[in-house]
Amino acid sequence: MTKVLYITAHPHDEQTSYSMAAGQAFLESYKENNPSDEIVHIDLYKENIPHIDADIFSGWGKLRSGSEFTELSEVEQQKVSRLAELNEQFISADKYVFVTPLWNFSFPPVMKAYLDSVAVAGKSFKYTEQGPVGLLTDKKALHGGYYSEGPAADLEMGHRYIGIMMNFFGVPSFEGLFIEGHNAEPSKAEEIKADGIKRAKELGKQF
Repeated sequence: MTKVLYITAHPHDEQTSYSMAAGQAFLESYKENNPSDEIVHIDLYKENIPHIDADIFSGWGKLRSGSEFTELSEVEQQKVSRLAELNEQFISADKYVFVTPLWNFSFPPVMKAYLDSVAVAGKSFKYTEQGPVGLLTDKKALHGGYYSEGPAADLEMGHRYIGIMMNFFGVPSFEGLFIEGHNAEPSKAEEIKADGIKRAKELGKQF
């Protein structure tokens, strides 16, 4: 059975957010065309996503030094085990769908925290004499992005960052769905939204 992680990093739902509306349209189309696939929704605004901090580094350091997991402090155990859960869930999936808004040229901070949690040597990539090599070579990914063209394209760092991480993990297929311009041209907002939803439904058939 194919497992899909539908990862959203948005405080709003599909009634308010264009990207979430397109994501929902994609999801419905995908389910219709792949009824036997397992889809897991990870709402990063509702999940416990530990930031890599002093507790994490301390816990990892103790484990590398030979300490048993039970020797870690309670806080270290909670954070280290949660990061391990997130990583195992990520590498066990076959497809990833990322839905984010564009905030200050990138995505919300919780998405960075999530990507940090799944970037684990020996799991999603490995170090070799030739440098790091991605281990997720049988996966595929999709992300909704913004500023795909024009003078602002060079300022966009959200879609590019996720693409860099997917490449780092060895994911061979990474697509983008761009819904943009509705704030700059509010008179065309509904038209832009409708077009984005249409394209999302088509992607749902093919992804």
